Amino acid sequence: MTDVLDQSEIDALMSAVSEGEVEEPGEQAQIFSRHRRDLDDVEIKDYDFKRPERISKDQMRALQTLHEAFARNFGAALSGFLRTIVEIRVASAEQMTYSEFTSSLPNPTSFNLIEAPILDGQLCLEISPLIIYPLIDRLLGGSNENIFIPQRPLTIIETRLIKKILERGVAALTEAWETVKKIDFKLGALESNPQIVQIVPPNEVVVVLGFELKLGNRAGTMSLCIPFPVIEPIIEDLAAQSWFQAGRHRADDHWRRLVGQRIAEASLDVAAVLAETSITMAELRNLEIGDLLTTDKPAEAPVTVTVEGIPKFLARSGQYRGNRAVRILEPIQSGE
Repeated sequence: MTDVLDQSEIDALMSAVSEGEVEEPGEQAQIFSRHRRDLDDVEIKDYDFKRPERISKDQMRALQTLHEAFARNFGAALSGFLRTIVEIRVASAEQMTYSEFTSSLPNPTSFNLIEAPILDGQLCLEISPLIIYPLIDRLLGGSNENIFIPQRPLTIIETRLIKKILERGVAALTEAWETVKKIDFKLGALESNPQIVQIVPPNEVVVVLGFELKLGNRAGTMSLCIPFPVIEPIIEDLAAQSWFQAGRHRADDHWRRLVGQRIAEASLDVAAVLAETSITMAELRNLEIGDLLTTDKPAEAPVTVTVEGIPKFLARSGQYRGNRAVRILEPIQSGE
């Protein structure tokens, strides 16, 4: 039979260990590798199989940077739409399972699906009722003072009002993702209970980006859930070092085209100045129909065409299809 220690022997042994007289046996890690022979400097990290990290830290940083642009664009769009300042910022970016994400959401809430036609699957955008109802109140002309936050699903009218806001969010999301890939996001179904919507299996890994929204003295949260299978085909593009530079160049080209398009559509006032002269106030008071105003400019001299009051061209006055017209002769050089 094996010897059994009594209580005094156990106390003596524990005392010897605490005083350092007896060394505790350390756990020796058993690491097997086909390629490495020196295993002394190997770093061992804990791995939670319940919450596997399928996206690297570089890719997570790229996703966070990408959606910081989404937050700025969405905030600017809402500020113009609501005629008040709306601040949106990225508060967190983490990986979790889909069941953990849905369990962390309130019920009811504004749970909205976003479809990506070229990707296999759907995204979901959740907006807290704490900010949903202040947004609705603002749309209806309220001041958000002493507003009551009801614990009920959105009505049909409230859903249609929120859809106007979500459409601007989807447009901002499409614009932000253009730096990686051209994806035309579309707004899908709108639900109030996140527990009944299963876009992926409960244990599937998702990326959840948390946002903070501020509207005056009101604040709330918004969450964008991106399942890993949805972005898996393009996940390598996020990790590429050249993504930031290429994305910046594509963004610059996008804004250059957008600004050029807006400038091309702007209207300008164009005027043809026949001549200029000066008269006294007494002459102006005595002017009658049929009087002539003479100038020092010869009749055959070209007229000056101005754009927004700035002289730009010399032209010849005439008539075209029954309308007064001018024919451009030459541009006016700077300094003339």
